[in-house]
Amino acid sequence: MPPAARAAQVFRVWFFIVPSYLTNSSRYSEWNKSVTKLEGDIALGNQIKVYGTINPEKAFPVKVVEFEPEKQMVWRSGMPFGLFQGVRTFTLASQNEGQTEFQMQECFSGLMAPLIIPSIPDLTPSFEKFAESLKTKAESTT
Repeated sequence: MPPAARAAQVFRVWFFIVPSYLTNSSRYSEWNKSVTKLEGDIALGNQIKVYGTINPEKAFPVKVVEFEPEKQMVWRSGMPFGLFQGVRTFTLASQNEGQTEFQMQECFSGLMAPLIIPSIPDLTPSFEKFAESLKTKAESTT
């Protein structure tokens, strides 16, 4: 199944700066225009709650299932027994001249996916806002 949403940006900043924003949960809403609040510590194995601008009153609990500092982070949520699952992947890649390429995508799967996916709003604008917010914050630091 193709990703439900994808966003990408190339930042004109040193590579080591960007990961510090992606993993600092207490400051997420300060720079991130697509998240109103994030509860919990972003670390491998931890459960966190994300509150997005799409539905600010609803918490989306996710678990950090992969965490490779300065490379990749994966959040997963869903229903028991794999009936429905959402997997959000954040990827960073060092580029030429101190730039960082950031990509974020979310894929949905599971037996109930064909029934649930049509009710999920288009996440592309939110993902683009996220990527642009991260780019703006990272570039304002340099």
